[in-house]
Amino acid sequence: MQTVTLNNGVKMPIIGFGVYQIPDAEQCENAVYEALIAGYRLIDTAAGYLNEEAVGRAIKRSGVPREALFVTTKLWIQDAGYESAKLAFAKSLKKLQLDYLDLYLIHQPFGDYYGAWRAMEELYREGKIRAIGVSNFLPDRLMDLIVHNEIVPAVNQVETHPFYQQHESAAFMKEQGVQHQSWAPFAEGLGNMFGNETLASIAEKHGKSVAQVVLRWLVQRQVVVIPKSVRKERIVENFDIFDFELDADDLERISGLDTRETLFLSYHDPKFAKMLGTWRVEL
Repeated sequence: MQTVTLNNGVKMPIIGFGVYQIPDAEQCENAVYEALIAGYRLIDTAAGYLNEEAVGRAIKRSGVPREALFVTTKLWIQDAGYESAKLAFAKSLKKLQLDYLDLYLIHQPFGDYYGAWRAMEELYREGKIRAIGVSNFLPDRLMDLIVHNEIVPAVNQVETHPFYQQHESAAFMKEQGVQHQSWAPFAEGLGNMFGNETLASIAEKHGKSVAQVVLRWLVQRQVVVIPKSVRKERIVENFDIFDFELDADDLERISGLDTRETLFLSYHDPKFAKMLGTWRVEL
């Protein structure tokens, strides 16, 4: 398994399995189980996905030793705060049936994430989390968090795909020692990614799928990826990206696809911030 080394020396698999938008418990459990059988060792979930219990059952069912796994979950906005983050962490751990987490992320840069970060720093020092990080933090908020706290986030998970390549943010994260991780590597199919002529021609050249080309492109950039699927054949296919390499021409062609714009919602938009900040999830 190819890994990246985080800023505290912890090794993280460069490819994992994500479970966003798999709320059905049985479907989620089966998908995670198939991913573990296929060889994935990084599993990425979140309290806000409402499927931590299904992930925990799949891990237990797989029989994969705990020390071989890298499990990530995330703190939702309504639990941001010192005391509430500690309670939310304990709840997530119980649902996952685990004694510790490999990575705990602040899911969104809203609410009292400073209080949450202080709680996470304590949990990290107590050995209950191997690494702590953030998700969806723009460079300014990431720098603000770094400057005013003791522990630099190990990971920042942000939207990254061929249509929104995040090169400037990636360079900034690298300077700060923060590992870049991609969510929505396939842009959830938006922009007709799977039908894109450039990606399709590169895929044909290498005898691979468009999905495999996208994942390989991210891995070659040293970006951690967490593709999702509920179909066994796709789960296996997405993991099979280490027997080919994109060349300079491939990379140049893919670089031309960058729109430098999000395909989802902008973190610069106050309406979006208000919507997320007032959204309550029955966790």
